[in-house]
Amino acid sequence: MKIIPCGSVQTIVAPDAYFTGRVLQTPIIEKEAPARLRATMVQFEPGARTAWHTHPFGQTLFVVSGAGRAQSWGEPVFEVKAGDVRSFAPGEKHWHGAGQSTVMAHIAMQEALDGKAADWLEKVTDEQYGG
Repeated sequence: MKIIPCGSVQTIVAPDAYFTGRVLQTPIIEKEAPARLRATMVQFEPGARTAWHTHPFGQTLFVVSGAGRAQSWGEPVFEVKAGDVRSFAPGEKHWHGAGQSTVMAHIAMQEALDGKAADWLEKVTDEQYGG
């Protein structure tokens, strides 16, 4: 058994290369090979969001608090709120983030392939974010 005490993992400001606006990330778990699970608590300030991205084995989001938005490529923007679970298929191009005037926090869960859990693409434009 491995216990990770509260406060023992540093929260970081997410890199501007992959996010628009202020986003905080707190790692939950990153399993060592042969396991592939990675999970992170992600907190978005109003208007903040990820860039478009994909995951080799897909991604599942559990919205912990607040309300936000997400979109899969070619689909309309949809709303997410606390308690929602959204799952994206392997290779599905998507983004997610807070609402325009609301914060949103979710737990992002995905598996890594050869140590890589995401392929980051172009940033979401204001027009795309607005729906």
